[in-house]
Amino acid sequence: MHNINTIIWDWNGTLLNDVDVSIETINELLAERKLPILTKNRYREVFGFPVKEYYRRIGFNFEEEPFEIPAHQYIERYKQNHSQANLHTSAIKLLEFFKQKGFTQIVLSASEITILREQLQHHDIVHYFDEIAGLGHIFATSKAGLGIQTLRELNISPENACLIGDTTHDYEVAQEIGCQCILVKDGHHSESKLLETGAAVVKEMKDLSALFI
Repeated sequence: MHNINTIIWDWNGTLLNDVDVSIETINELLAERKLPILTKNRYREVFGFPVKEYYRRIGFNFEEEPFEIPAHQYIERYKQNHSQANLHTSAIKLLEFFKQKGFTQIVLSASEITILREQLQHHDIVHYFDEIAGLGHIFATSKAGLGIQTLRELNISPENACLIGDTTHDYEVAQEIGCQCILVKDGHHSESKLLETGAAVVKEMKDLSALFI
């Protein structure tokens, strides 16, 4: 990691500990459709991107209703509940650590950009980031193209960047961008799923700083 000068942060599950809120929200939609609800262990095994395929895996039938209906319902309820989610314990300390080292810090999220900015402002951490990159819609598709575009606009070489995330999709995004990747197991995917990628996996956020000293 000695050539790294840019950190690309995933948001949901990585800096923001919103797994419980996410499970509670999706289970409301499942229960209303009389579909099996998810335990945390089951959720961490089936969650993924694109979100439409994840919805299909857990029982939504898009021949009976279009994907857009539960997608909009999920976002509206998540927006009502997300203030219950806190930052991971070491998040501020790590943001400050990289700031003091002079790193460029970027948030790259599959969240809709307005919701993303509201959450960052709510947690008073906007000032840590040189760029905030979110999608222009609520359907949580791949953020790889957005990541490539963001680095290009900031004139940052992918070889000098490291994406820190909590899902196998974050690893896939890092591969498409051409940057390094570290995955943290405290988020939306289980440790076993993360290890399948072959990426570096840390058990807790606080373990990250040691990799950059």
